[in-house]
Amino acid sequence: MLCTKCGTELAANARFCTTCGTPVSVPGAASAGPEAYDRAFLSEGSQSMADVYDNRPGERIDLPPPPVIGAGQGQNGLRYQIVGSTMQAVALEVPDGQTVMSERGGMSWMSANIEMQTNMQGGLGGAFKRMLSGESLFMAEFTPRGGTGLIGFSAELPGKIVPLNLGPGQSMICQKDSFMCAERSVSLDIHFRRKLGAGFFGGEGFIMQRITGPGLAFVELDGEVIEYTLEAGQMVKADTGHVAMFEPTVDFDVEMVRGFRNVLFGGEGLFLTTLRGPGRIWLQTIPAFNLARKLAQYMPSGGSSSGGGMDFGNLFTE
Repeated sequence: MLCTKCGTELAANARFCTTCGTPVSVPGAASAGPEAYDRAFLSEGSQSMADVYDNRPGERIDLPPPPVIGAGQGQNGLRYQIVGSTMQAVALEVPDGQTVMSERGGMSWMSANIEMQTNMQGGLGGAFKRMLSGESLFMAEFTPRGGTGLIGFSAELPGKIVPLNLGPGQSMICQKDSFMCAERSVSLDIHFRRKLGAGFFGGEGFIMQRITGPGLAFVELDGEVIEYTLEAGQMVKADTGHVAMFEPTVDFDVEMVRGFRNVLFGGEGLFLTTLRGPGRIWLQTIPAFNLARKLAQYMPSGGSSSGGGMDFGNLFTE
């Protein structure tokens, strides 16, 4: 094939002439239909048109599926996929007759063959414990009938959904309100700190959730999650809201920030959480409280537009 302008011989897959720079037309591109146009338009190594948000008039609309972050199987035949990158969801395939439980209002979608029952598991005592740990008084149970059922649960904030495949008697201590759903064999309880006085001053770390196996459970943690393994006696200090989860062997406590200037001008609050090994800990980058506090700076208050944000409350008034 020769260049139409200077006559230089071109490579078979050339897009332009290396001598004069004249673009090389794709033979039949005008008459071969949209597929030939795709080949001419897309650069080498780029996505195909089927992988982007595009459809032609009258054709079926197909959206690219979200990325699958993780997949696995529970101890009673349940299968799951965790999908999404920032706002994640977990989709469960539940065998006929098996039961998945969640807090009330946690379900996002389900197949038609799933029966839902709402009850107060553990009686008044269990309901009170769940209320203290940030969960609802009532729990919902989902059981497929007549075949495998599909059910999905979505995260409430940007972050990570973490599967906990727990053995008999194995526990994990998690931040309150992190529980999403679990197999019916999993038990959910509250975890009190040993020193109640420091716990009250320590804020949201005073009451946490204890999730105990056997069975598969899912928790949602805020932002990105960083894991550390602490040796015996090794300690990490963290802002309380950044403590997402830890093993029961880890000693969790709260201490006051030292130094007069640190207390007044440090901006880190009066207390810090201490985590002492042995055991593994998981820290999160965006605590829900910090996110809410940041967003509150841009919310209207008292009809005033002060604070550098727009007063949306008066935007549409006459």
